[in-house]
Amino acid sequence: METPKPPRTAHEMLLIGKSIAIKGEVSCDEDLYIDGQVEGTIDPKGNRLTIGPNGRVKAALVARDVVVQGEVEGNIQANERVELKRSAVVVGDIVTQRISIDEGACIKGSVDLRKELAKKELAA
Repeated sequence: METPKPPRTAHEMLLIGKSIAIKGEVSCDEDLYIDGQVEGTIDPKGNRLTIGPNGRVKAALVARDVVVQGEVEGNIQANERVELKRSAVVVGDIVTQRISIDEGACIKGSVDLRKELAKKELAA
């Protein structure tokens, strides 16, 4: 007899796999992992956003935390932290409180570190 799965919690992550391509608006109330292609707007409503190693994103990103392993073309606003991993390629500006950039990551744009981001800045 199979053990029943526990109910879904807010800490689970929504996955957009590498074979998925989306043009339009992606919005969710949980952490989001993108390993496919997304063009448009991405809003995980203040949760964590991860762009996987196969992820190719053309969008403005607004989230609590943003981790980039793939490619992003667009501006990034993170209320708390941005992490650019070794394989990351970012073309756009970054606004956040904290940033970590691994050796080998590429960025073309500006980095604006602020003590605290206003809520209306994140909404803009």
